[in-house]
Parts: sequence; structure tokens; C-alpha cells
Amino acid sequence: MNPRQRRGLVLVILACVGALLVFTLVSRVITDVKRQVGPLVPALVLTRDIPAYTPIDPSTVQIRYLPQRWISTTALQDTTALAGKVAAANLAAGSYLQHDMIAERPQLQPGEREIAILVNAETGVAGKIRPDSRVDIFATFGASGTTPAVSRIIVSGARTIDVGHLATVNDAAKDGTATQVVPITFALSPLDAQRVAYAESFAVKVRLAVVAPDSPPDTNPRDRTYELEADLAATGSENAGARP
Repeated sequence: MNPRQRRGLVLVILACVGALLVFTLVSRVITDVKRQVGPLVPALVLTRDIPAYTPIDPSTVQIRYLPQRWISTTALQDTTALAGKVAAANLAAGSYLQHDMIAERPQLQPGEREIAILVNAETGVAGKIRPDSRVDIFATFGASGTTPAVSRIIVSGARTIDVGHLATVNDAAKDGTATQVVPITFALSPLDAQRVAYAESFAVKVRLAVVAPDSPPDTNPRDRTYELEADLAATGSENAGARP
């Protein structure tokens, strides 16, 4: 072996030793990084905005794998955790889902009936009613024969279990004028469900009023019915009695 060949062999050996050292150093760095960040675990991230109290469908989330130390202990890691859940608040696309960002969807209780009606968005406290809200359902009936026009609270403290999306329908009573409505589903007793069905069919207007938290469950019977003629007569009697 001539001197040139020996030098070439030495260079090859040095290159192999250097490569081995580099490989060892890189492997050690990778091992240290893995030891520091931990294993990769799944996390659920939203792919689109989810309005508050809207069911979260598995198709709206994506599974991403991140180092365990970067994931909160309350993070959701499996789409099965979304079954029967709704967004607890408005959620933005790109958010990593946490347990406190979802809530149980309101369900029917034994003996209750589920009934849905279309409520005028302008007169139904649109945007303020959420699932599990408590509302009073008002129905206004027109005068008929000797029966005067009257407004009644047909159901007091009704519990909502679902609020649909805003829709536009043509109101036949207004010559086909487009009206914005919201489908709202209630959990009611059989009698209250019949009252709501009757009002939707025969009332001039059905309105909702949100009940303040911690309010009494039932409305005082004397406050459930309003007649303009009786109110004017009572007001006139009070004014007459107040005159000197």
C-alpha cells in the first residue's frame, strides 16, 4: 500500500469516527428532548367557530398530537367525550377543547314532553334564551263576540332544552311578509304542552319572557291574565278614589 492509499484509508476511518460521534451526539440530544417534553398525546382542536350552547359534532374537531407536558390536565383527548355535550360559551376555531368548555345538554325529566314552536325573533327575546333557560310563555288572543281581547301567561317558568338557528318564513297572516323566527324546544308537562300547542294554533301572537334567576317558579294567578278594559276600569276607579 503506497503512502497515498494509506492517507486515504486514514481519512475514511476519521470520517467514519466523526460520523459516529455526530450520530451519538444527535441521538443524545433527541433523547434529552424527548425526556424533557414527554411522549406525544392527542388533543382536540376546533376547526370552526361554535356558538354557545350548540352541540359539538366530532366532525368540527381535529386530533393533533402534542408533547404531554404542553397539554393541560383538563384537555379533551377523545371525541367520545363530546357525546351529549354543548359548548358552554362561544368557542373560536383553533381552540383546544378543555373539560370546562363543554356542558351537558339539557334532557327531558320523567313525565315531561318535548315540544317545539317557532317564536318570532323580534318578540321572543332573540339571542337571550339558551338551553336550560326559564321563560314565561305569553299568548295574546283577539276579541271574539262578547269575549274581549286578552293576554295570558299560559305557562310559567317553562324550561328550554334547545334553541335552533334563526330562519326566515313567509307569514301568511301578513300577506306573505318574510318574518324571522327561531325554533325553541321546551320540556313541559302534558297539560302545559297542550296549552302551548293551542296557543301556537289560535293565538294572535306568542311571546317569551326570560325569568330572572331565583324567581318563584309560579306566577301569581292575578298576574297571569291581562284585559285592557278591566285595567282601564280599575285605573279609572283608582283615579276617582284619589281625587279630593
